[in-house]
Amino acid sequence: MDTLALLEDVRAGKISPADALVKLKMKPFVDLGYAKADLHRQIRQGTPEVIYGAGKTPDQTVNIARALLEGGADCLLVTRADQTMGNAVRTAFPNAVYHDRARICVIGRPPVPKPGSLVCVVTAGTSDVPVAEEAAVTAEALGSRVERVYDVGVSGLQRLLSHAEQLMRAHALVVAAGMEGALPSVVGGLVDAPVIAVPTSVGYGASFGGVTALLSMMNSCSAAVSTVNIDNGFGAGYIASMIDRRCV
Repeated sequence: MDTLALLEDVRAGKISPADALVKLKMKPFVDLGYAKADLHRQIRQGTPEVIYGAGKTPDQTVNIARALLEGGADCLLVTRADQTMGNAVRTAFPNAVYHDRARICVIGRPPVPKPGSLVCVVTAGTSDVPVAEEAAVTAEALGSRVERVYDVGVSGLQRLLSHAEQLMRAHALVVAAGMEGALPSVVGGLVDAPVIAVPTSVGYGASFGGVTALLSMMNSCSAAVSTVNIDNGFGAGYIASMIDRRCV
């Protein structure tokens, strides 16, 4: 339900205030038994509920998505979707796109980025790209323009410095790194925008599945660096897009 459109209809005399009140009182969620689809998320937060695909069956995911779309959602995300779920979603919704590296389904057309919008998504290595793609696709689906700067880790800083001007134009940056997780601190020392650090579970034994990178990023001496959970590209992309949209 588009609240602004409803209020415009009241002003235009297309609907009475009493009838509009009934619509506003409609249940804010749909109880599907196995899930309660939040129909008012877009009203409260500006974006529809995001469906976390892991642990759900394809049928459950499709039914949740259908309930959200019928409730007024414009563009939906299904995260952590494997190929089977991606195929099911595309079959149910012909306008859906499955991004295999990001493991995300995008249902519907994302908002057009505003002029000047820019989020940069950066990786230390190619092995970090799947997590970075989760962030990039998320930010794009929420209406941000995204530029990707991949494989510019600290073992060859000349690669990062060759993109310095590009990084400095961004309103927010997502930096994904495994191993020792040093790259976000370096990027944070170059730019005047918020840096969202994403520790990835890439690395040898003592990386402890990303814990080493997580602790390194949380202890960053670059003041503009904040850290999300291990492999949480979605969370990083969501935050970066929120920041970006407030800058344009």
